[in-house]
Amino acid sequence: MAVKLTGLFVYPVKGARGISLREADVDARGLAHDRRFMVVDAAGTYVTQRGAPRLALLETAIEGGHLRLRALGDDARVPLSPQGARRRVVVWDDTCEAVDCGDDAARIVSALVGSPSRVVHMPDDVVRPVDPAYAAPGDRVGFADGFPLLVTTEASLAELNARLERPVPMDRFRPNVVLDGEGPFDEDLYATLRVGTLHMRMPKRCARCVVTTVDQATAEVSKEPLRTLATFRTADRGVYFGQNAIPDAPGVLRVGDGATFGARVTE
Repeated sequence: MAVKLTGLFVYPVKGARGISLREADVDARGLAHDRRFMVVDAAGTYVTQRGAPRLALLETAIEGGHLRLRALGDDARVPLSPQGARRRVVVWDDTCEAVDCGDDAARIVSALVGSPSRVVHMPDDVVRPVDPAYAAPGDRVGFADGFPLLVTTEASLAELNARLERPVPMDRFRPNVVLDGEGPFDEDLYATLRVGTLHMRMPKRCARCVVTTVDQATAEVSKEPLRTLATFRTADRGVYFGQNAIPDAPGVLRVGDGATFGARVTE
């Protein structure tokens, strides 16, 4: 069975609701605009659904040259490349510069998470390197956890859902690229992938966390699917679903593109 791209998703704000696309430009940081914005607390430290599951209710849309944020009946628009004074922000173990997106955006996210918060943007000239243990020189990432792209497959989700009392949608795993045509978790077997004309490396499986237990439509939290996933996808003290990926060069992805797995993982 031929493998093809069936889902393409961008998450402009780390932790917020994603946008389904038919096509997307890809640069060194991943899909255009993906995780270039982030919610931070009063100290400048990143806020995600791990600690603030209600971020799942923050709707995003790209309209012209602006990002629209909407939640709790309120909305705001900020430029996709805002200008202004820079501040230091923290995401995981990295500290980098970001531009504050203003009081309207801050009002929305503060009300949503229940504490003073701001929205910040990573300017084009800020370089946050990918972990050198898994990357080549020059590899970079936006505010995503660690890698520019996340690849999952429909077969892997189907295998998980067959074990669940209540199936979950793919949005629990917040992927960028969804493929169909391989067997369950066959993506684990390969170190490279070509989708259309875009070539990418897949250096590391994605370890999953409690974000998978947040219903992305309601922000309700349960124990699934992480509890069930842990019964058959645990290794090296992690629970895995999907592959982290790094594009080798800029390109374009389109739903319907054919895909080919390349080099196999060497054990």
